[in-house]
Amino acid sequence: MLDAPLFAALRHLIERLPKDRFPRHDELNALAAPSWVSGGGAPIRFVPPGARSKEFSAQYEVRIFETGEVQTRPDNWHDLFNALVWLAFPKTKAVLNGHHYGEIRARRGERLRGTARDVLTLFDEGGIVVAAADAELAALLREFRWKELFWKRRAEVLRSMRFYVFGHAIYEKALEPYKGVTAKALIVDAAPGLLEAPLEQQLARLDARAAHYFSGAQALASTRTLSPLPILGIPGWEPANAREEYYDDSEQFRPGRLLSS
Repeated sequence: MLDAPLFAALRHLIERLPKDRFPRHDELNALAAPSWVSGGGAPIRFVPPGARSKEFSAQYEVRIFETGEVQTRPDNWHDLFNALVWLAFPKTKAVLNGHHYGEIRARRGERLRGTARDVLTLFDEGGIVVAAADAELAALLREFRWKELFWKRRAEVLRSMRFYVFGHAIYEKALEPYKGVTAKALIVDAAPGLLEAPLEQQLARLDARAAHYFSGAQALASTRTLSPLPILGIPGWEPANAREEYYDDSEQFRPGRLLSS
């Protein structure tokens, strides 16, 4: 299962993990570069979780920001995928953590999380980075023209687009995928040469681009700024999508609102 195309962004990391068990914290930490830091500049380390409380989510982000400690439950897919995304997209995760920390401090005592943290959580849990070397294909995605994109222009998609899951909840769902799994897509313009580069080079460039995007306040203004993407429609990500009629399922491939580019 973990060798499926959906896990492509993590493949170079998964290959370095034990094959027959969950990795220990020290094994995850061995994969982290010293330069990878939290939103507050503390070196990232994966540690056992502390006691949970009603404020666990806020405490979790604050602890990462201040100490670099990412609480990771042993033998837990959700937390393992979160750790692997930290390792694959360290700059973007640090920017998201910094925003979480700032929002938590600014809204201390308020009951509502606010739009900014909703956006952060949507991408952190359910994001996907789409690298597109063809602006027309990116426009089709934004315009919900799924069959035209993934079937009629399938060869162009395979040649000119790359899809790298960011959200750790999407990875967890992919262990037992079901129709309708939808990610929130950050579409990044990419030169054709980047799409043919080694995976780790692609990820480093896309990580920097995603981190830059989320560094701007406009990225957090609305939960509607990222494009919905039914990920099982991506060519090769679901065996059934090798047939044209797969894309006629309006429950999975819904028309929708247009998004600003």
